[in-house]
Amino acid sequence: MASTYQPNSKLDLTFERVVDVPIELVWRAWTTPEHLMPWFCPLPWKTVECEIDLRPGGIFSTVMRSPEGQDFPNEGCYLEVKDKEKLVWTNALLPGFRPAASSAKKDSTVEFMFTAMIEMKALAQGTRYTATVIHADEAGCKQHAQMGFHEGWGKALEQLVAYAKKMQP
Repeated sequence: MASTYQPNSKLDLTFERVVDVPIELVWRAWTTPEHLMPWFCPLPWKTVECEIDLRPGGIFSTVMRSPEGQDFPNEGCYLEVKDKEKLVWTNALLPGFRPAASSAKKDSTVEFMFTAMIEMKALAQGTRYTATVIHADEAGCKQHAQMGFHEGWGKALEQLVAYAKKMQP
């Protein structure tokens, strides 16, 4: 089935990188809680909890801790899971595709709804990695950009690469 996603430069943030890590390790780093927690948010922030039920409708939940020690829970729902190819999740839905109430986001690290896509493609030298976050409106997109989307997600990817290079194949 073909994707119905249509890029929109006013609503979407994206970046693409080629990393020198095999796709199997990138996938495992994204889909296994104990492998996701060490790299998922840019230091000095830390991911202190993670729950993954890797299937459409399954939970994707993290708790991020600020350098000051404040915890920020983030709960979402997987929309699409294609082994070693694509992960799509949203914070607009809770597990089981239950709509998230906007008031439930008050303790989150973000105050806007988004859908994130991580796409991977195996290359001879590693993995092509594309991260795209789509937003409901321009205000949410701008807020996410001002929060440091490119820098933060880029730093997290650098941390993933460094971590994956230490993982056993």
